[in-house]
Amino acid sequence: MGLKDDIITAKVEALKLQGVKEEDINIDTGSPIEVEAELTKEAVANFLTQCSFKITKLNAPVVVESMKTPDQLVNIELETMMGEYGPLLDTLKKLGSPLGLTPLIDELEGKIEKAITPLLEGGAKLVGLDLGKDDGGLEAVGYVHIGEDPDSVDGFDVEDESGQREFTSVQVFREDIEDLL
Repeated sequence: MGLKDDIITAKVEALKLQGVKEEDINIDTGSPIEVEAELTKEAVANFLTQCSFKITKLNAPVVVESMKTPDQLVNIELETMMGEYGPLLDTLKKLGSPLGLTPLIDELEGKIEKAITPLLEGGAKLVGLDLGKDDGGLEAVGYVHIGEDPDSVDGFDVEDESGQREFTSVQVFREDIEDLL
């Protein structure tokens, strides 16, 4: 069964309601009913294929296949940059204090900090990421929507036909098809 057969069935039922006997109704190939059904089927098919359907509601998860980022500058804490010099200077201060060397050690520490300070802002690089879902290195969750924002991927499920019916819709707007009517 298809559209053409449904049109023929409708015509036969209408004729029967008018009192025509079923055996008197010709639905063979080339009969007026068969030809009209074929022409009507083609008219409907032509109409539908010329319509411009609009998505009016769409909630769907997004699969991110790959992601690349450029290298990123990274800020570094002073204590990190002082590294092994921090504990060394602290020890020198303890040893040098009785000898009156603390001002000299403080000056040395100040000079090291002054040399290091320009490196604190963007002083290192985080190598850019190059991740792909097939590599097992990328997992991302997101969604696209047309219509009302579901606020979260948890707000819809389009895994099965029921969810697809509930969370998607396509529509023809009459003003878009006036020239086809």
